[in-house]
Amino acid sequence: MATPERRVIALPLEPGLICLKGLSPTRLRFEIEYGLERGTTANSFLLEAGVNADGKTMPPVLVHPPGASFAEPFLEQLAQLVPADAALKVVVGHVNPNRVTLLRQLAARWPQLMLVASNAAARLLQELWSQQKPAAPDQGSSSEPPPLPPIDVIKQEASRPLSHGHQLRLIPVPTPRWPGGLVAFEEITGLLMSGKFFAAHLCSEAFAEANRGSNEEDRRYFYDCLMAPMARQVETVVERFEELDIRTIAPGHGPAISESWRSLLSDYRRWGASSTRSSLSVALLYASAYGNTAAIADALAQGVARTGVRVESINCEFSEPESLLRAIRSCNALLIGSPTLGGHAPTPIVSALGTVLAEGDRSKPVGVFGSFGWSGEALELLETKLRDGGFAMAFEPIKVRFSPDAATIKMIEETGTALGRKLLGEQRRSQKRQAAGGMAESRSNPAVQALGRVVGSLCILTARKGEGASGLSGALVASWVSQASFSPPGFTVAIAKDRAAESLLHSGDRCCLNVLAAGRETALMKQFLQPFAPGADRFAGLELEDSPAGQPILPKALAWLEAEITARMECGDHWLLYAQATAGGVLDPSGTTAVHQRRSGANY
Repeated sequence: MATPERRVIALPLEPGLICLKGLSPTRLRFEIEYGLERGTTANSFLLEAGVNADGKTMPPVLVHPPGASFAEPFLEQLAQLVPADAALKVVVGHVNPNRVTLLRQLAARWPQLMLVASNAAARLLQELWSQQKPAAPDQGSSSEPPPLPPIDVIKQEASRPLSHGHQLRLIPVPTPRWPGGLVAFEEITGLLMSGKFFAAHLCSEAFAEANRGSNEEDRRYFYDCLMAPMARQVETVVERFEELDIRTIAPGHGPAISESWRSLLSDYRRWGASSTRSSLSVALLYASAYGNTAAIADALAQGVARTGVRVESINCEFSEPESLLRAIRSCNALLIGSPTLGGHAPTPIVSALGTVLAEGDRSKPVGVFGSFGWSGEALELLETKLRDGGFAMAFEPIKVRFSPDAATIKMIEETGTALGRKLLGEQRRSQKRQAAGGMAESRSNPAVQALGRVVGSLCILTARKGEGASGLSGALVASWVSQASFSPPGFTVAIAKDRAAESLLHSGDRCCLNVLAAGRETALMKQFLQPFAPGADRFAGLELEDSPAGQPILPKALAWLEAEITARMECGDHWLLYAQATAGGVLDPSGTTAVHQRRSGANY
């Protein structure tokens, strides 16, 4: 069924080159990369039919078609530009079931369709073309798809002349998340149609962003969600891009970057360096038939990465045995995820499990995760074999029926964060046993001691986002708080990257700063400093009131400030947030503010 708020617009870029931009002001799914809830765009590019420099008639070429979410408006727009009898060529940037659904509809409407895909993508297309998502027992089977169109397989970089003088270079860019990745570079205009690279989920009709800083937070969020777990492979791709004569980068989602694309490449390098610096690593092995298990893997990776622990993501369907073995032997923890297909785990997962059982270190924790439709035999197999093999479970197996919702995604993130913290704690204890001097030297440093004399108000920062079943909430103790501006009234607060509530505190989000009263802070501090299980309600058992914008107020606090976050700055292991106050009140006019006194700046 069509979604009225989704539409597709045509933006002419050059003679014979049109951007077809799908617009959705709301998030499409509950996958972690949509968590900022700023909508999205799906950017496709049509190189129209015509003659090339040699006078030869060239067919139209569609680069990076969207997924099925935009099917109806996209097909309507494309039909106005490409006749049904045209020999349309479609460059498939990456393959997943959602994309295959749209490709089937293209094949039905354009019978002479030809697909252009990398070698790995061609394999995926052949596997997925006739597959259907599991249906309920009482539902009938869906109609048969049209025959799989012929595939022009791009095994290595290739350049193709097109109409209007355009020259299209096709570059395979395989990664664990998108093994069939293929980007397109139009050599005459310098337009890099980069697919998932440099993407951001936000809805904007403009083709290009106004300035480099306007969408940096969105692009960093997308990177952290999907690129960080495969930073080494991403860096290799970025190195190849730096060799191209780029003028504009046009990703598959979000506005293009035309003015300062070089700084974006530098950002990707810098973000990748921070994610690979850790001496600790978690190996994340998975296969995903319909994208649901991959969504769980993304959330786990995001949670682990928040703690600074490196994630090595491996798609078992396309990984080399040597890479798999190296990751299993070198990791500090191992997570393995699988869908259940026909009551079984996919063959690559069964093979990976055998390698884990043969080569894995029993002293390192393991975790099991995955999605299922009407049964979960694959997850039971993984858990049983690992437990019987003498492995200790890092957490109870994560079993999700079909697609994870927002609350489940957040619980999975927190599970990953808990694992990362556990590994860091074990490392610190080991380092103290081996050489206790490092921390002592830090704490005795006069500058660090002086830093500890910088005091801050003791507060509880609360946040609520969304409504009903999709609503999320969180809270944390904050002591690095300071007023930052008079006009508009605003404050700053520093939040550790591994805090569960951090995902609710991005630009545009609202929160409430509950300032604690001296002499009455203990009970609230105890409530929010206790260890919480992943996904647990931080407000259980507490009396709450709502601010005008629906943010949680703690009535036992001294005062409260509702605010909107307008800026974020990365500061080492913390994010510094600037928030503008929109409402507030003093709950106890006779009370005084609780202040956190420290003797060292090396810890809280």
